[in-house]
Amino acid sequence: MLLEVFLAALISDLATGLGVLPFFFIDRVGRRWHGMIGAAAGGMMLSASVFALADKALHRGRALDVIVGMLAGAAFFAWTARLVERRHWHIGGWSESDSRKSILVIATMFVHSMPEGIAIGVGYATGEVRFGLLLAAAIAVHNIPEGTAVSLPLRERGASLWRCVGYSILTSVPQPLLAVPAYLLTSLFQPLVAPSLGFAGGAMIFLVIAELIPESLESCSRTETAWSATIGLVAMLGFTAVLGL
Repeated sequence: MLLEVFLAALISDLATGLGVLPFFFIDRVGRRWHGMIGAAAGGMMLSASVFALADKALHRGRALDVIVGMLAGAAFFAWTARLVERRHWHIGGWSESDSRKSILVIATMFVHSMPEGIAIGVGYATGEVRFGLLLAAAIAVHNIPEGTAVSLPLRERGASLWRCVGYSILTSVPQPLLAVPAYLLTSLFQPLVAPSLGFAGGAMIFLVIAELIPESLESCSRTETAWSATIGLVAMLGFTAVLGL
């Protein structure tokens, strides 16, 4: 069973790399379209934060725990943004300004994947293998658009497709790393699920509002940004409903 839990979480992690597929077709579009795609990705992340993460968290714990978790997640992102600016971190040979957004997205999505890894382990620990497998499959499919969100700022700066795949998969590494411990120590991890889901949702919401939407507005009109974000949000909402997340 431990091997099955690990493999299910590993496949979920690898699925994040599929988020790069759209860039085989939109690689040569202009800045305006990149702005609209960024807004759509932001809408998807908002939808996932509210209708998947926060909603699931409220069903697994107290509202206060979820609220505190979301505020802590937002504070974490704000702190991370300041840390990146102060440390002058950069990716490869890129400048600090070119690297900043990618680093923030990667860090936020990395944190976001932690409660998902815990959820997979806890799902299997219920004793219903089918439930654990379906949960892992749903998270795997759910990871694909998240991989797109990770790849977007990287491709804007000229990163190769394989580099985008690598960074996308990296953001979901916590899933296979945490699924097995969560399965073995369900009684310890279970109370952490609700606030952890809220933490991830709060960080993603702050990321979208602070980074993705403002950058989209610099590339396209307010109407295009608004429609793109709305379409992304509604599409992810339908996606979440179909998967039963």
